[in-house]
Amino acid sequence: MTLMAGAALGGLAVATVFPSIPEATRNLVGLPVPPAVGASPAPSEAAKGDGHGHAEGGDHAAGEEGHIEMTAEQVEAAGIRVAAVQPGVLVSRAAVPGVLSASQDRQARVTARLGGIVSEVRRTLGEEVAKGDVLAVLESREVADAKGEYLAATRVAALAETTLAREARLWRQRISAEQEFLQARTAAEDARIKVDLGRARLAAFGLSEAEVTALARQPATTLRRLELRAPIAGRVTARNAVLGAAVAADAEVFSVADLSTLWVEMTIPPRDVPMVRQGQSVLITGEGDMHAEGKIIFLSPVLDPETRSARAVAEIPNAGGARRAGGFVTAHLSTAEQPVDVLVPRDAVQEVEGNKVVFVRNEEGFELREVALGREDANGYEVVFGLDAGTEIAVGNAFSLRAELSKSEAGHAH
Repeated sequence: MTLMAGAALGGLAVATVFPSIPEATRNLVGLPVPPAVGASPAPSEAAKGDGHGHAEGGDHAAGEEGHIEMTAEQVEAAGIRVAAVQPGVLVSRAAVPGVLSASQDRQARVTARLGGIVSEVRRTLGEEVAKGDVLAVLESREVADAKGEYLAATRVAALAETTLAREARLWRQRISAEQEFLQARTAAEDARIKVDLGRARLAAFGLSEAEVTALARQPATTLRRLELRAPIAGRVTARNAVLGAAVAADAEVFSVADLSTLWVEMTIPPRDVPMVRQGQSVLITGEGDMHAEGKIIFLSPVLDPETRSARAVAEIPNAGGARRAGGFVTAHLSTAEQPVDVLVPRDAVQEVEGNKVVFVRNEEGFELREVALGREDANGYEVVFGLDAGTEIAVGNAFSLRAELSKSEAGHAH
């Protein structure tokens, strides 16, 4: 052993002095083989990097996988809405066809209460009108006679009042007999009754109290004029008045409707009748992006004898007149409600590589998180795994985050 140790030390010394000894001789005597000139260091000595050739600790342009860095200003500029996840209620709905119509509580027919000739037409079809606006003017002999009789009755009544005051004074002074005083009082009462009857007749023709009062100050040529006024504020939906045309009594001349509220006429099939009730909320959808919440204001207590269906009416707002009467819609009636612990809007859930994900808000921006979904309805999903109530996620315009994530991954593909 002493001899072997000495030989090894001697060989090391020789190899140091004579580095050109052949590799086979070195192997024979157990000497180390020097590395070739320009050779790479052993794997254990090389810097360890990732699978794409990045050195350990090197910067990845996309950041950590599934993360999107965005400032609050960028989130707002992108139109991304963020909200905390909350418990909710899933609603099962039944779809029923419906038709939009003007509310019968908010429309009026303007009729000619007596025959005449149309002398003026002041409002056109579709025009907005206020309550009391003049729509058209008729000329009628009947209204002229009624106004003339009323004016004559007022003059007779004024004379009768003067006579009564004189007879009352003379009777108190014992100058005239009591009988003359009583006759004057009876005549005054009769005159008042005729005035009241004349006023009532003019009111039946559509004249307001102010118009009746102003008759005495108007010229005689205007007595034959009868103004047709709008009974409510709204829009002119029908006009049958033609300048110079004759109009019969009780004929419909205009139709005015307040379209700020519409009705949805529905026919409820027999299978859904037990689940519908008056006062129930209903979701109305239609062409384009029409989406409105309404309430059932009428449910017929009688079924159709042939179809066994029930008529129902829902009322929806129509601010600005965006929706038009006569259009077809679909009414979604709630048939069952199921409470869930975590409910997210449908727009919040995106699909990435075949997985359902949401984007969770954090200090740097958003973090992609895979979730497991359960039940669903027309508005949202139940999350059964991967998300807790109170967590803030992107609930609006979340698809833009998915697009941003795809763009980042494409930029770092090798």
